Amino acid sequence: MNLFRWLLAALLAANGLAMLAAPREWYDSIPGVVSTGSFNPHFVRDIGCAYLVAGCGMAWRALDAQRGMAAALAGAAFLILHAFVHIGEVIAGVCGTSALWRDAPGVLVPAGLALVLALPSFTLRRPIHAA
Repeated sequence: MNLFRWLLAALLAANGLAMLAAPREWYDSIPGVVSTGSFNPHFVRDIGCAYLVAGCGMAWRALDAQRGMAAALAGAAFLILHAFVHIGEVIAGVCGTSALWRDAPGVLVPAGLALVLALPSFTLRRPIHAA
């Protein structure tokens, strides 16, 4: 599980850093972003900050599972809400259902993974029976 936390943390942080360092290039290179409205570097950087924080929260969870859980859950909450915005736009007719397939690898899947990897790990244990 921890390897997946580190990988997701790296991907989220890298995306956030790219949005902060090169917002125009990020805007132009991510499929579907141009169709959401005109370029606003401040807006791209704001969302980049949220991705960077989500990545740092997941990294903290990977580094210290107990103390980092709340930070990872907060980052996952942003990602889940962001995914709901994308789903809501399809439901409202802002964009077609093809947008979900386009957005799945970069928005929907990372949100689901972040939630699963942020939650406590439960293990099945055999019950102890008193003799």
